[in-house]
Amino acid sequence: MPLRVVQSCRIGLRSSSSTLNHHARPLTTLQSRTLQTSLTSTPPVSSGQSFGGARTATTVSTPRFVKIVECGVRDGLQNEPNTVSVETKLELLERLANAGLRAIESGAMVSKKAVPQMATTAEVLRGLKPHTGVAYPVLVPNVKGLENLLQLLKSIKEGDGGREAVDEIAIFTAASDSFNKANTNKSVADSLIELEKVTQLALDYKLRVRGYVSTVITCPFEGKVRPKRVKEVGKALLDMGCYEVSLGDTVGTGTSETVTALMDEVAIALPMNKIAVHNHDTYGMAVANVLTALKYGVRTVDSSVAGLGGCPFSPGATGNAATEDLVHALHGAGYETGVDLRKLVATGEWISEVLGRRNESRAGRGWSARWRREETKKAA
Repeated sequence: MPLRVVQSCRIGLRSSSSTLNHHARPLTTLQSRTLQTSLTSTPPVSSGQSFGGARTATTVSTPRFVKIVECGVRDGLQNEPNTVSVETKLELLERLANAGLRAIESGAMVSKKAVPQMATTAEVLRGLKPHTGVAYPVLVPNVKGLENLLQLLKSIKEGDGGREAVDEIAIFTAASDSFNKANTNKSVADSLIELEKVTQLALDYKLRVRGYVSTVITCPFEGKVRPKRVKEVGKALLDMGCYEVSLGDTVGTGTSETVTALMDEVAIALPMNKIAVHNHDTYGMAVANVLTALKYGVRTVDSSVAGLGGCPFSPGATGNAATEDLVHALHGAGYETGVDLRKLVATGEWISEVLGRRNESRAGRGWSARWRREETKKAA
């Protein structure tokens, strides 16, 4: 059944009906060449104290540019079994920005008990040295989380010469009730009601809002998820004020066939320049599924350096697409990312060593081995 909450959201909503994308099939070569994608669309803002506007992520309006949203610091590290120090997180943020990434999730205002790795988000934001043109979004689950973030941002601004720590938040729900209840203890419909309140408050403070939809292919509890359901949830997030919605294959079961079916449905009602994809690599299909989504005009992709991550509510799910693998594939296919692959690979090697774990990026391991061989030859 369609979500009732989609029809009930009335306050300060933005309809996406005037910008519908009616491509029901992948773009032709001609369409791909002429597509001018605006990667980040500025959302409407209301009056109120401003914490935003200082460092919106750099945008590039070209059909061959793909914006990468780096999720390793948040989505990746939150699943690590051992505590990761604030100093390590800050250095990782710095290295990623130096590698050319322009959107890097910096933390989450969530329960310290439920997600202990995110308990130091406040300290990370206080110590963050933001780069111009780089966005550092923070994940926010509810109104209370946003209120805590706003209080923190005010404290940082007053105590650090007016420094704007972040200008963007991310909110999240799912396409399946069972997963959403396991994750937030709310049904999808109830979570959308809460998230509308979060979004409106964030916009009042001139914070940009990005939305996530989890389990867009399959749910670990319910099995296959209907693409129509994903479309409905995505539209609800756009209508309440999200400038972009990221569709997450949380379990990582997506294939070319299921991603095509999903994008066919989503493209009927949602503008592709406001859709991103977030593919976990459980079955080794993440990068291939990203390339399938790009055929529909998607130009924003989430990933995690060194393939960090997983999902506590989806047993066996591995991390997001490794950023190194993604950049390698995109550059090889003729896309631009603005990312320095050598610096990115070095960052993946460094964080893997710090965490004492294997680097899950195959491209990262491959390029590292190649560059070491080349350096050895030069030194001989």
